[in-house]
Amino acid sequence: MAILEPGLPSFEGGLLFTRLPDRIFSPLASTNRHRYWSLLCHLHERRFGPDAPLPPSKGYPSKTIIQDIVDALDLQDVWDDEESSEADASSSELRAIAIFNRFQECGWLRIDQPRFDKKVTMQPAVSQFLTMLINFAETGPVFVSGKIRSIDANVQLVLDGKASGDSLSEAAEQARNLLEHVRNTGTNIRELMETLHKDSTTAQYVHRFFNDYIERVFIGDYRELHTSEHPLSKRAKIIGNIENITESESHKTKLIEWYENNLCKGDRKKAERLFERDIYRLSELQRIDEYLDRLDDEIRRANKRALAFLDYRIRSLGSVDVMVNQAIESINKEGLPIIGDPFTSGAMLSEASLAEPRKPVERAAPSKLRKVVVSDEQLAKANISRLARTNRMVSPINLSLYVSDQLGIKDVVTNQDIKTDSVASICMYQTLARLALQANVKSRKLRMDGLAMSKGFRVEVGNEPEMPHEHISSIPFTVKKHKSAASKES
Repeated sequence: MAILEPGLPSFEGGLLFTRLPDRIFSPLASTNRHRYWSLLCHLHERRFGPDAPLPPSKGYPSKTIIQDIVDALDLQDVWDDEESSEADASSSELRAIAIFNRFQECGWLRIDQPRFDKKVTMQPAVSQFLTMLINFAETGPVFVSGKIRSIDANVQLVLDGKASGDSLSEAAEQARNLLEHVRNTGTNIRELMETLHKDSTTAQYVHRFFNDYIERVFIGDYRELHTSEHPLSKRAKIIGNIENITESESHKTKLIEWYENNLCKGDRKKAERLFERDIYRLSELQRIDEYLDRLDDEIRRANKRALAFLDYRIRSLGSVDVMVNQAIESINKEGLPIIGDPFTSGAMLSEASLAEPRKPVERAAPSKLRKVVVSDEQLAKANISRLARTNRMVSPINLSLYVSDQLGIKDVVTNQDIKTDSVASICMYQTLARLALQANVKSRKLRMDGLAMSKGFRVEVGNEPEMPHEHISSIPFTVKKHKSAASKES
């Protein structure tokens, strides 16, 4: 990790501006941010992007970039007033020069050989950052089938020995991004439904609902997710291949060595942690059904809400008022004379179409609530039941207090030395025995749950032979003070 200056944060998020210029966000935070962004996209497409022609080895002449900005400015609206001189320039050329200078000052553009023929380039990090921003802005729906096929192919290559940790890491990253996208789609649907009905007509609502809904925005192949032939059915095969990789010592050793040599610079423990992290991300694919069920619930609620909204708009009288006003404006615009009553006789103004007065509905008065009198016996039974539940409840706090009381001044205590002279202590003993079992399982989730319950101590399986306990039998185990807790006491 790079050494930071005093006072700067030590987390890796603080390294952003070691790769990017400090003022790079200045144009995108100004009043004309939309126009600045449009100009950057224009330059990215024509000069600096991956789809642009191959640039000269020494960069573009400054006149070429300024002319590109002029061409883009001719297609834009008038800029808003700012303190800088871009909006106040009298011509497109002067405004383009001012914008070019600001891009250069903020780090978007770099000028080489400033004393002679100025050549304009874009730093590789800045170009990559701009490409990421454009890709994020243009991101369309995710096709789950393609992601699953890619994950399956990478994992199969690793299992067959044709690929190493790079394919496993790529598959794990794709699995995490896929699950995050499916998990967040429900929230995105709720936000979309909130914005649909704001200041929109019925026609606009219907157009946006059917064009911006699910398959055009979020998941492109949502209709096929539950079919038997969809690649999502391969998740069982992927999970099986992951288990085969973790159970094979040769595969595991080879992959950890790749992580150690390529990502961890010889740190074996860090390589093992990264390997376990990627295996855990891939094994999380088995939870995708749970996320899809939640997504189905959100879609059903959104459909009901949309149908209710459309039904209200169609049945409301607001649309009739709009049509009447449009008819009046059309007649006045065409200059047609109005002779007599503009409305036709018949159903529109007939007595049968008038609303009838509301008839009040008399409801019976509610009966008085009965006053329940609790006897002393019932109250005593309730208190005893509550006390019994409290004595049998095990939480990290009361378990830590119980262990601290059993340890005393000792650092280690065996299960034979733990006192079980009450119902509460027996429940604590059972929890400690369960934590000893969880400490030796392969499941990372179970081990993490066990560590969450062990506040200030650790439980390990003992080496002593099993001996009958006074009240309950279990595997032999030992309880040790955690190093941090022991150091605080000392």
